[in-house]
Amino acid sequence: MSNTVSQIKFGTDGWRAIIADTYTLENVRILTQAVADYLGGAKKVAVGYDTRFMSGKFAEAAAIVLKNNGIQVVLSDRPTPTPALSFVVKSRKLDLGIMITASHNPAEYNGFKIKNSAGGGASLELTRQVEELLGKNPVKDGALHEPIKAVDITRDYIKFIRNYIDLKKIKNKKFKVLVDSMYGSGDSFIAEVLKGTKIKLEFMRNTINPSFGGGRPEPVEENLEELKERVRKEKFDLGIALDGDADRIAAVAPGGVFIHPQKILGLLVLHLNQDRHWSGGLVKTICGTAMMDNIAKSLGIKLYETPVGFKYISNLMETEDIVAGGEEAGGMGVKGFIPERDGTMAGLLLIEMMVYRNKNMLKILNETEKAFGRYYYVRQDLHLAKRVEPRKDNLPSELLGKKVVEVKDYDGVKLICEDESWLMFRGSGTEPIMRTYAEAKSLRRANKLLALGKDIILKDVQI
Repeated sequence: MSNTVSQIKFGTDGWRAIIADTYTLENVRILTQAVADYLGGAKKVAVGYDTRFMSGKFAEAAAIVLKNNGIQVVLSDRPTPTPALSFVVKSRKLDLGIMITASHNPAEYNGFKIKNSAGGGASLELTRQVEELLGKNPVKDGALHEPIKAVDITRDYIKFIRNYIDLKKIKNKKFKVLVDSMYGSGDSFIAEVLKGTKIKLEFMRNTINPSFGGGRPEPVEENLEELKERVRKEKFDLGIALDGDADRIAAVAPGGVFIHPQKILGLLVLHLNQDRHWSGGLVKTICGTAMMDNIAKSLGIKLYETPVGFKYISNLMETEDIVAGGEEAGGMGVKGFIPERDGTMAGLLLIEMMVYRNKNMLKILNETEKAFGRYYYVRQDLHLAKRVEPRKDNLPSELLGKKVVEVKDYDGVKLICEDESWLMFRGSGTEPIMRTYAEAKSLRRANKLLALGKDIILKDVQI
């Protein structure tokens, strides 16, 4: 048991491991027992799952342990987006949510996410308490007196979004949109929301394929070549890509132009503030684009900055007036919904923005960059021989001829130059990986900053 307990460790967004290695039915039951011990009896928990191999079986195993601990269980009867699980927790006033998913990880992985009573990501304190309870009590996984009846938890989610989106305004518009579900649990829920409108929707990779076609369901540019090509060739007004559990988004504009998630956050804020006239601040992470600073300043709204990880944005959305918050990986959350990211909702709001402005996404993107600056954002993960942290006192006072005017070190180290370009180092908490990020007003400078960052890190480390 002690060896098993050491195998279960929460990262930035849940526990993830390789199926049949350390991600087993036994370990899922042990972890669920710790969750039950954390909650105590007479509580209510929703359990959902994605399209990965055996996700439904893992979800059922978790549900049985919860039920045997006297906890009332709402079990999904089908693969579902993580945001739908979050929504049912919040809307039904449940105590917790468990989502069986490894999000964007390769097919051999599965995972276990915990959602708090507001539907947001579990705090570090909550997951630590659960980890401390691992193996403390025997797992209650015996046969049930009566089976758990699985239910459709997506119905209320779809109904809410149909009321949230301005379907009346969208109804007669004929924008052409292509959605890449990446074989994940996002499936074709966007079609359910837009039912009855004249939006011309097409889908790709929206069947269940636990191998994800040999790739990984992560909406980064290198995984979206087919989406880009189809948007360009078939003249779509917008392309949308969702990750494995549909809580992240990437987008493609006419001509096959990839829209980085950093820019999607800016578009959502502009739409909600200027088109819908909603109030509220903007949240970005420490590695967020400088474009957000310019947008917040222009709109006269408060800009918040958090460490990397959507749970920090989620916490702010629960306590402050936030119109939208987002992370560089494509997680976007919006006001009046759940304090959590949702790729489907973000995609629908991009469609709504085209309707409000009566322009395709490329025209909107070009206007946005003209008004708030065009920035080039790049990232590289350095796989090292050992873990290393850059020392502040050993870092340069200028980068490629531009003076460093500010250093932030509350989550990694970020060097900001006088021309708004910046270079950032952030080590993995679990592996000898150094994530390096850079942004500049030219792609050439951004790439040169990234190369410089690699040189700085490798001074004392063998790659």
